[in-house]
Amino acid sequence: MTRVSTYGNYQSALLDLMAAQTRGAEAQERVSTQKNATDLVGFGRQSETLTALKAAQSRIQGFMDTSDAVTARLTTQDIALNQVVDGIAGIRSSVGNALATDSAGSLMLELEGMFQSVRGGLNMRHQGGYLFAGAKTNVPPIDISNLSELQAAPSVASIFHNDTLRTASRVAEGTTLQTGFLANDVGAEVMEIMRDIQTYHTGANGPLTGKLNETQKTFLTAQLARLDQASTGAIDKTATTGALAQQVKNVTTSHKAQIGSLDELVSNRTDADMAKAVTDLQLSQVAIQASAQVINQLRQVSLLNFLG
Repeated sequence: MTRVSTYGNYQSALLDLMAAQTRGAEAQERVSTQKNATDLVGFGRQSETLTALKAAQSRIQGFMDTSDAVTARLTTQDIALNQVVDGIAGIRSSVGNALATDSAGSLMLELEGMFQSVRGGLNMRHQGGYLFAGAKTNVPPIDISNLSELQAAPSVASIFHNDTLRTASRVAEGTTLQTGFLANDVGAEVMEIMRDIQTYHTGANGPLTGKLNETQKTFLTAQLARLDQASTGAIDKTATTGALAQQVKNVTTSHKAQIGSLDELVSNRTDADMAKAVTDLQLSQVAIQASAQVINQLRQVSLLNFLG
């Protein structure tokens, strides 16, 4: 004989209602978040895979952030190197004009201006630190302010205060680029030339003002060849900076593609099927209503009514 009780029916209907409410809450969460779960526990066996994918995303994003910082630095470095190149070109132009006109009337004044241009490039700052100072980013690589101080220095090497640590950046797995230059590498040659011209100007064969004599012409002609060599060295460093910037750009493009692929892999595992989520939500609402109606009816019915 099968036993039927009011309490048993009521308890069964209540459990159905609670189950329907749980399914409804889960479906509602998927609809609102558009995700299958909001934590790794909810993804079950896929949680380990998702953790690995997220770690890869974070690592590549770190490389992209580094690449962005390197690109910004290289942009400033290019400006600084071009300023040095322009300064050297200005010195050569002034010397060339003096030789062409046999007059050095404004030569030293022009050289003083070009010295400031070269000095400004070598002391260029980026995000508060000196670009060409190596690790001593809080110390200006060159602390002299004019040609007279350059001449008075014990040597050209003594005017540079950078260390020997060149900036390097890890922009990808197994890829570390040396992106920085040192002030003495960039500017020692042109500073040596300007020091020699200033020394000549104040020496026995000077001053370099007015009409040039043959000895002075010979000296200045020799400086043109040295300036060409210094210019080539500075231009090579500028070209290297451009090549590095392009390499970083290519690496960044590759990183963006990897991030896109990883995003898709994560999305395939975490994004909810919205059509199914909406359907589940609707079905759970129908089940909740049905369970509620059954409970309501059971509250009004008792087996005692049928016992006589």
